[in-house]
Amino acid sequence: MREWAQYSVEEAGGRATVIVTGPLLVSSIGKLDPELRDYSESVQTIDISGAHPIDTVGAWIIHRFAERTGADIVGASEQAEVLIEAVEEASSDAEIAPPRPHSLGDISENVGIKVVEFFSGVKSSIGFLGAVLMSALGLVLHPRRFRMKALVRQMEQVGVSSLPIIGLMSFLIGIVIAQQGAVQLQQFGAETLTVNLVGRITLRELGVLMTAIMVAGRSGSAFAAQLGTMKLTEEIDAMRTIGVSPMEALIIPRILASVLMMPLLGFYASIVAIVGGAVIGELMLGIPFWTFLARVQEVVPIYDFWVGMVKAPMFGLIIAMAGCYQGMQVKGNAEEVGLRTTAAVVQAIFMVIVLDAFFAVFFTEIGWA
Repeated sequence: MREWAQYSVEEAGGRATVIVTGPLLVSSIGKLDPELRDYSESVQTIDISGAHPIDTVGAWIIHRFAERTGADIVGASEQAEVLIEAVEEASSDAEIAPPRPHSLGDISENVGIKVVEFFSGVKSSIGFLGAVLMSALGLVLHPRRFRMKALVRQMEQVGVSSLPIIGLMSFLIGIVIAQQGAVQLQQFGAETLTVNLVGRITLRELGVLMTAIMVAGRSGSAFAAQLGTMKLTEEIDAMRTIGVSPMEALIIPRILASVLMMPLLGFYASIVAIVGGAVIGELMLGIPFWTFLARVQEVVPIYDFWVGMVKAPMFGLIIAMAGCYQGMQVKGNAEEVGLRTTAAVVQAIFMVIVLDAFFAVFFTEIGWA
């Protein structure tokens, strides 16, 4: 049975003494602590000769009680004296939760800090882009320095390794588009237009867009985490020390891999989504599978394909730039890796959607609607 620390009060000659007995340990002081907090009577002496053993938590409880009441501690063993002295030296009167006034000045200050950080980030991003362009120019002038093995490795990571998840996602998206489109078009007796809907929206928009979002979450985050970890472990500094350019060895292969693989992944995702739509077409609409695919070739204009292929490398560039930039900004501690990885994914997805909206307006204006 657990023994709890407890106290009693003795009065003699107008002086009150609080006698503490039992083990003053973190596991046995749970009942004594609130009782001493609530004790409001006058006390001149605290006797802890019957309190043993004692740990740092017990010493802090006794010291806090003595400091609040102004009483003297007597009967302390050698161990208790050492612990109480250590607790007394480390004590502070600072507030546990400092007040945080919410005033208009604080709001203005925070807004100003965010604005300064924004422009500082823009300046840093432009500097990073310039460094990438200079490194790319150096590789063009000195092609022997280009690391083909690193490029192939990154193409495998960005492209080949992501085929299963992108294929599954695209197949399900094709099923959803076809099913929901068929339900709505059946109300107007135009369910055969489901072929047009699936073919055009996947080749033109959703195939490339959803692929970009998946690549941002998968490869963009990996770029940021890998480079951020290398920054923390000083591997990038070591590369510079031995004369290896981190831009040429780490950044350029990742950017090129993303730019080269995004069109292929986008086309692959569109085809798989159309196959998913064809499956639903045969099950729900009675359109034979091969007839659905043949009809897609007739109703989807070729410029829809080129719209998707034009956007894909731009999306890949944005994703790789965001991931590599955020990874190279890591400094301080491991928490920064997580924060920068999150920022890379959020920025990449946001910029992809913004650029997609810009392309939608642009292609509409030139007649590719």
